[in-house]
Amino acid sequence: MSLDDDKIIDGTKIAALLKDEIKHRVASLLETSGTTPGLAVVLVGTRRDSQTYVNMKKKACAACGINSMGFDFEDNVSQLELLETIQRLNDDAAVHGILVQLPLPTHIDENAILRAIDPDKDVDGLHPINVANLYLYSGQALEAPFSIPCTPLGCLVLLDRAGIDLKGKHCVVLGRSNLVGQPMARLLLGRDATVTTVHSKTVDPASIVRNADVVVAAVGKAGIVTGDWLKPGAVVIDVGINSVDVVPDKPGGKTYKLVGDVDYEAAKTVCSKITPVPGGVGPMTIAMLLNNTLCSCERFVERASASH
Repeated sequence: MSLDDDKIIDGTKIAALLKDEIKHRVASLLETSGTTPGLAVVLVGTRRDSQTYVNMKKKACAACGINSMGFDFEDNVSQLELLETIQRLNDDAAVHGILVQLPLPTHIDENAILRAIDPDKDVDGLHPINVANLYLYSGQALEAPFSIPCTPLGCLVLLDRAGIDLKGKHCVVLGRSNLVGQPMARLLLGRDATVTTVHSKTVDPASIVRNADVVVAAVGKAGIVTGDWLKPGAVVIDVGINSVDVVPDKPGGKTYKLVGDVDYEAAKTVCSKITPVPGGVGPMTIAMLLNNTLCSCERFVERASASH
């Protein structure tokens, strides 16, 4: 194993271990309760990236024994039809998780759709009640009695599995989105880290990132974090997945490649640990979706048995 290999936090490998654990827990739940977790995936339109993500999620569900149900709509679907579908899924006892693939077309009010999902079935953790739950919760993230957004939760698990002690560390989160940046900052704070959020209006972000023990980059800009932004020995979690144009190495070859928000080759010479793109955070997001769906199902089973 090379020195470089020691630096890599392998999300593909860690996600595979988690999926194996989830598969066994799903089988055990079926044996003890007769219940199989069910995930409903709502997809609107024909965006290729959204379709790819949805297919990956369905495939991962099948591999772990989770039932996945697809609800696909044309781009011009009405908001009312979507809301009626979500209400049916809220009422369906075989559905334990509801995922609406974002983004939605501009004529749909995204917030109204997310608010319509039963908070107990909101496996993306984006319902206002679950956002509030995260801010009020002081326990262990993986034991939370509600769903936490999959990507930041996956980042936290990567840091745990890489043996990073966050207590007292200065963690800088680049990005303040509801989906990643803000919940990530809250999770790190929950681990007694000192957390700074850097965003598009931050003055001299490089000087702030340079003081970080742990950097979580989630802004969606290819290579914005260069090697000279990092202090020696920093740990880097790269959430970005950006497509950049490349010259094909053979006729008919790929004209693009996926890169992160961090200049990987430059960062690798400075940092102590780093996630690659692809193969870092991406596989963990899907593993956490499976975990959230299973945990939601386990809570439904517990409530049903407690009411009898």
